[in-house]
Amino acid sequence: MVAEGVLAARETSWSSAVSLEEHAVLAASELGSLISTLALEGYSVIGPAVRDGAIVYSAIESIQDLPQGWADEQAPGKYRLSPRNDDSFFGYVVGPQSWKKFLHPPEVRLWQAERQDGSFRILNNEATPEKAKAFLGVRACELAAIRIQDRVLLEDRYRDPIYEARRASAFVIAVQCTQAASTCFCSSMGTGPAVSEGADLVLTELQSGSHRFLVRAGTDRGSEVLSKLRTTAATEADLHQAQDGVQAAAATQVRSIDQNGIQELLYQNFEHPRWENLAARCLSCANCTMVCPTCFCTTVEDTSTVTGNHAERWRRWDSCFTQAFSYIHGGSIRNSSKSRYRQWITHKLAAWKDQFGSSGCVGCGRCITWCPVGIDITEEVRALRNGGDHGDS
Repeated sequence: MVAEGVLAARETSWSSAVSLEEHAVLAASELGSLISTLALEGYSVIGPAVRDGAIVYSAIESIQDLPQGWADEQAPGKYRLSPRNDDSFFGYVVGPQSWKKFLHPPEVRLWQAERQDGSFRILNNEATPEKAKAFLGVRACELAAIRIQDRVLLEDRYRDPIYEARRASAFVIAVQCTQAASTCFCSSMGTGPAVSEGADLVLTELQSGSHRFLVRAGTDRGSEVLSKLRTTAATEADLHQAQDGVQAAAATQVRSIDQNGIQELLYQNFEHPRWENLAARCLSCANCTMVCPTCFCTTVEDTSTVTGNHAERWRRWDSCFTQAFSYIHGGSIRNSSKSRYRQWITHKLAAWKDQFGSSGCVGCGRCITWCPVGIDITEEVRALRNGGDHGDS
């Protein structure tokens, strides 16, 4: 069982006006020292890297592994990488993966058994302890998503021990956004682009003048790591440049969801004709739930070898867009794409608040970008609110 204070320590809050004294400046050339320091502290560093035409999260050993000089272009149903005109390490927004992959993994073997001497015996199913991970490049919306999963998987009647162990050992280095994709709407959800809480270290990449990072510690663990790096004093100009960049990222967001009365809006429009419009476009492919950083649904599957001598039970991600997800004693209760999409958006934006006290959406825009037909959750809410059908946009 994780000590209650471990996660509580992560939730140190900063006011919106963090003082200059709390900041330092880390030269861009020293970013490699941060990575090596974390490795020496026993962490496996996970960060952004270019793989197969996208920026994904994978093991990072040096700054050469980071997507320096790359940007992402996002729109409904579209994602492309393009070169930047500078050497930013974090000049992208978010890719197809979220940190959920490492905290609430896509598949976990729960137990295994073998036939021995005519009977099945449960094998030693003690999991090999995971090496502690340091997450480099966590955005504000992704931090909000981690807090939401904390609420779901740790702070209710039942705690998920798999998530609990991974979460307690994770060291989080957040990077504040200074640009936004066309699919971002975190500002309207109150989850970004500024980082307010939940990180051990917070970086803001600055390009004007020398290439550097404004950095502050958010926890004692963060202060310890920061003390081992070569930093210089921050100036008012550094602080203003960082604030201006974050404000610009918020100001350039073109999508939003009006939170006012959204629960009543969705509950009262259960049979709105807009759902039929959605059903005609939705492929029920489950992409939106797979890339969503807060969706947590799983299923359990039993497997055995052809000889029947070895059996295993696995927990795997599932989605409310699959027909089998709502199977109950003889059939599925949501057979249509209409009912499945309605369930997803209503739970995400309305029922989630009843269950867990917050929205289940953080405005990262992944569900818009990675929907093959470009369905836009912000436009669907707007159409319901306006009482009309806005076509296929």
